[in-house]
Amino acid sequence: MEVRSENSIQVRSDKFPSTVIPRNRLQVWFFRVCSSILLWTCLVHIVAVAELWHPRLLTGFTSRISWITRPPLRLQHSLHSPPPLVPSRYYRSNGFLKVSCNGGLNQMRAAICDMVTVARLLNLTLVVPELDKKSFWADPSDFEDIFDVRHFIDSLRDEVRIVRRLPKRFSSKYGFEAFQMPPVSWSSEKYYLEQILPLFSKHKVVHFNRTDTRLANNGIPLALQKLRCRVNFQGLKFTPQIETLGHKLVRILQEKGPFVALHLRYEMDMLAFSGCTHGCTVEEAEELKRLRYAYPWWREKEIVSEERRQQGLCPLTPEEATLVLQALGFTKETQIYIASGEIYGSERRLAPLRAAFPRIVKKETLLDPAELQQFQNHSSQMAALDFMVTLASNTFIPTYDGNMAKVVEGHRRYLGFKKSILPDRKKLVELLDLHQNGTLPWNDFALAVRQAHEKRMGQPFHRRIIPDKPKEEDYFYANPQECLCEGTGCEDVLDPGKSKVTMTAGEQL
Repeated sequence: MEVRSENSIQVRSDKFPSTVIPRNRLQVWFFRVCSSILLWTCLVHIVAVAELWHPRLLTGFTSRISWITRPPLRLQHSLHSPPPLVPSRYYRSNGFLKVSCNGGLNQMRAAICDMVTVARLLNLTLVVPELDKKSFWADPSDFEDIFDVRHFIDSLRDEVRIVRRLPKRFSSKYGFEAFQMPPVSWSSEKYYLEQILPLFSKHKVVHFNRTDTRLANNGIPLALQKLRCRVNFQGLKFTPQIETLGHKLVRILQEKGPFVALHLRYEMDMLAFSGCTHGCTVEEAEELKRLRYAYPWWREKEIVSEERRQQGLCPLTPEEATLVLQALGFTKETQIYIASGEIYGSERRLAPLRAAFPRIVKKETLLDPAELQQFQNHSSQMAALDFMVTLASNTFIPTYDGNMAKVVEGHRRYLGFKKSILPDRKKLVELLDLHQNGTLPWNDFALAVRQAHEKRMGQPFHRRIIPDKPKEEDYFYANPQECLCEGTGCEDVLDPGKSKVTMTAGEQL
C-alpha cells in the first residue's frame, strides 16, 4: 500500500520497514553547492581588493590561498610564455631507427647520445629509445619515466626528427617485422654510411638491439661530436619529479656547507661481475660467484680476485676508500654524500668509513621515506638523483671508473672543470698493501697518494687516442674536449703545462 503526499513518498512492504524519502533533498544539496561557489568567489574578490588597498593586510590569512588566486610569477611566465621552439630541420627521412639501450642509466645515457648522432648522420627518424629492463637491476622504467620526453624531442628538432612510436603500418600487429641487429662497436662515420644506411632502403625500419659504445671515440666530424655533447648536456633532461627532488637534495647538502660526492661502487652486481672479493668473507665470495654464473650473458666466469685487484681493475673497498680519503687530506668535518645503490655488506662494511667521517649522508638519510617511495625498485631513477648530486658537489671521487664515473667526470669538465679526483687504483693498491703490512709509514703513504693524484683532478688534457685499441683509449664522454673550448683557444686550455694543480693535505673542498 502506498500513501502519497506533496513532499514525501511513503513505501510499505513486508520486507522493509516504512521509509520516507524527502523530495526536496536534491534542492537542498544544489543550494549548498551554489552557496559554496558564491562564498569562494566573494572571498577571492575580497582578497584581491585587500591586496590592492593594503598589500600587507591579511598576509598570513591569504598565504595558503594566494597560489590559487594568483600563481607565482615564474609559473605564470611558464604557463603563458613557453620558450620558443627551435625551427625544425626539414629533410627527407631515409627510414626509422629504433633502438633498445642496454646497461645502467649512464651507459644508456651515452648510447642515446650516440643514437641521436647516428640518426642525424644518416638522415633518419629516431623512435624514442627503449630502456633496458632485463639487466641485473630489472628496472621497469621507460624513457619518459626518467627523461623529459617532450623536451628531448623539441630541443633537438633542428637536428633530427624524433617520434614517440613507429607509424601503425610498421607495427607487428600488421605483420611488420623490423630488421634487428647490433652495430659493430666503436664504429666510424664510414661504417654507418656504407654498411648501415643501405639497410634502410631495403627494410625501412632497422632496430639496433644493442647500443653501448657503438660509435667511435675519435675520428668523428666535429659537428657530430658537438651534437653528442648537445644531446648529453642539453637534450637529456630529467623528469620534473626527479629534478625537483634532486634539487632538494642539493639544497639540503649545500646548506650544511661544501660536500664531497663519493661514488662508492661497492655494490653486489659490481663485485659479482668483476670477480672482486677482496675483504669479503668466504661465504660472500661464494654468493658473488653464484650470481655471476646465474647470468649467462656475462661471459667471464672464473676470475682470480687478487690478480684483478693488482691490475687496478677492482673498485676500492670502503676500508680502502677511508684510507685514501684521509691521505688526500679530508678530515672528520668533511661532509660526504655516498652516491651508490645498496653497499654489499651494508652498514658492517661502511663502519670504518663512517667512523673516520661521521658526516656521511645518503639520499635515504636526507629525505623522508615517503619522498623516495615513488622511486623505490627503480634503480635508474634513484641513480638519476645521485647523478644530479654528483654534478653539484664541490668534489667528486669515484672508486671505480665505470659508466657513471666517466659520464659525471665529463659533465663536470663541461661545467668548468669542476674538481674530480680520479683514483689511480693500480698505484693505490700497491701503496695500500705497503702501508697495511707496515712497510710504508703513514706520512710517506699520504704523501705518495697526494703526489700520484696531482694531475688526476679533472684538469684539462687531451683525450688519449690508441689506434686499433678503442677499449684502452680515453672514453669520449669522460673528456669531450671538442665541446669544452667554445670561445677560447682550445690549445691553451688543453696545454698540460698550464693546468698543473698541486694538492696539499687539508686542501679545501
